Amino acid sequence: MSCRVLETPICELFECRYPILQAGMGGVARARLAAAVSNAGALGCLGMVRESPEFIREQVHKVRSLTERPFGVNLIPSATDPVQFHAELDECIRLRVPVMSFFWSVATDAIKKAKDAGCIVIYQVGNAEDAVLAEEAGADVIVAQGFEAGGHVHGTVGSLVLIQDVCDAVSVPVVASGGFSSGRSLVAAIALGAQGIQVGTAFVATEESFAHLMHKQRIVDSQASDTLYTDAFAINWPPGSPVRVLRSEETVELESQPLGHLPDEAARQQVAEEGGRPIYLMSTDSPLQSMTGDLHRLAMYAGQVTGQIKQVASAASVVQRMVDEARQVLSNLRIQ
Repeated sequence: MSCRVLETPICELFECRYPILQAGMGGVARARLAAAVSNAGALGCLGMVRESPEFIREQVHKVRSLTERPFGVNLIPSATDPVQFHAELDECIRLRVPVMSFFWSVATDAIKKAKDAGCIVIYQVGNAEDAVLAEEAGADVIVAQGFEAGGHVHGTVGSLVLIQDVCDAVSVPVVASGGFSSGRSLVAAIALGAQGIQVGTAFVATEESFAHLMHKQRIVDSQASDTLYTDAFAINWPPGSPVRVLRSEETVELESQPLGHLPDEAARQQVAEEGGRPIYLMSTDSPLQSMTGDLHRLAMYAGQVTGQIKQVASAASVVQRMVDEARQVLSNLRIQ
């Protein structure tokens, strides 16, 4: 039996059963994962940063062949050439993608264009000031990403404080991100004022994820203390774009100076390839199933929540585990 506490307004907005969003992780989040998450009752999302309109079209069609449920597409304006970004967004609009998700610096023109086309717009931010800017530009939902998050991290404040700050700053629904992979964390996010959670690391380590198996297993084998916050994996992104990755042999020399690295100063040393495309050491590329080479040298993104992920499982089982645990926590609290 469902608990009304979990039936937050974003469930109606996104036409999903549970207030759980899958993060739009570039490369990792392709059609199979997005469809599996949506079929499980949450909101799946394609991570299409710097992908061609043709590839976006292929992936959207594939999602629709696998699910009838709503889904989103994630794009990142500030990390994409402007001409390519607008081509990506135009294709999403042409395909009538129901939900558009954006990240990093607030691009007000992207919000307006997506809203004018009838899309629901999610904007992920790392501070309350950007949350206000995104709301003023027309965003329907704000994702507040705490410092604990894996992948690119835009803010410097932990989720416990950030979620409350953002909820106080805006009137649109807020979704908590960064350190959320359990039913306990879902209940905590709602208690802090959020209407749901966005989950990244736990979905990387799923059967449907396009991450390389090595990356998935490293997440399972790691603990919260095994991550590093650094801007050294910088090639392909603007300067000053820190990430959280799993520690590896490549990060040992970064321990003493994790920050202050610039993309233009990084040597282009090829360590892998994907369909003839060179993959460079210290790029923002993470190991994917389509890559070959020294994949263990690439950025293996993971949040501090990695220690709570015990096995590679199906996306449906991850969603159901979170929901079941949340219901049990609420039952123990005698909240109905």
